[in-house]
Amino acid sequence: MRFFFRSKQFKIIVCIFAVVVALALIFGYIGTRMSPHADILATVSAPFRSLATGIKNSVSDFFTAYNDGNRLMLENAELNGELNDLRKQIADYNEKSAQNDFYKNYLGIKETNPDFEFTPATLISRDSEDPYAGFVVNKGYMSGIKAYDPVITDAGLVGYITEVGAITSKVTTVLNPDLTLGALDNRTSDSGIVSGNLQLAKSGQCRFSNLSRSCSVAIGDYVVTSGEGIFPDGLLIGTIESIGSDDYNTSIYADIKPFVEISKIRNVMIITSFDGQGGVKPNTDKE
Repeated sequence: MRFFFRSKQFKIIVCIFAVVVALALIFGYIGTRMSPHADILATVSAPFRSLATGIKNSVSDFFTAYNDGNRLMLENAELNGELNDLRKQIADYNEKSAQNDFYKNYLGIKETNPDFEFTPATLISRDSEDPYAGFVVNKGYMSGIKAYDPVITDAGLVGYITEVGAITSKVTTVLNPDLTLGALDNRTSDSGIVSGNLQLAKSGQCRFSNLSRSCSVAIGDYVVTSGEGIFPDGLLIGTIESIGSDDYNTSIYADIKPFVEISKIRNVMIITSFDGQGGVKPNTDKE
């Protein structure tokens, strides 16, 4: 038996067995891979397949981004629309609230003066060449406005109507020397005339003049309309800021600061009717 393991036949059998085992291992390994031709083709085409895959992904990403962009644009447009609606609602609310406050502030004047008839008006332009701060409002004779109608705010007297069109009117202010009105010191009842001049208009003031030297006016006193001329009585004009005497030392004057800040006026009330209306008109040729 031991001679058999040393024999040529045994060696041949061992060689054949080894070859079979080797072939089995080789084919087992090759079976798990592509064929040589397929492997070569796959190797050659790999860059092109990678490029195509990249292009495909880029195109897909582009359309995804485009669709997302459109969706975001639509959502943004909807949000902007909602925001604009909210802004409009807030603006409408603020406007209505301002209107309510505007009318509420005149309620006290109306209660004190039930004979007054008001027409509200809004400033639409200022006369840049008028040193006395005249302006134009959006109401005219079609709204019942007439020349010489008094113009006020809830703070006090502004001036009066001097020019009337169909839908607009010009307002001359208390700073203008063309406007002269009878006035009283509300505390002492000392009487005089209120009018403006160019120098005082630069500081937003007007003058209470023709006061008796025996008058008792004092700085801080309120000045109101006396009811003489085109204005009803009791309208607030301003407060006395300084007192002096005329060049001949025969009378006293007081410079007053109007209660109405003329440069900041936005809305006014025009008194179209009141008891005693139709008094002496201002001495002006602006008919």
